[in-house]
Amino acid sequence: MKGDRVEIVVDAGDTTRTYEVVASRAGRRVETAVRRGVVEVSEVTRTGTAVRTARFMANRVLALVEHPVPRVEESET
Repeated sequence: MKGDRVEIVVDAGDTTRTYEVVASRAGRRVETAVRRGVVEVSEVTRTGTAVRTARFMANRVLALVEHPVPRVEESET
């Protein structure tokens, strides 16, 4: 959903670096996957097409934090 984001903190030798992948438009979402030693974070459309993908070596990733947008629930009247 628009506004969802994933924050990735990576060990860059003597320091750390922080990256963000954000669902920038309506109907897009952020998906994470860990495969064969690689962490992959993608912004995906409704149809499942990856728009943007960030890949990191799993042994270098220190933190992977998901920040979902608060959902508004409709009340029944």
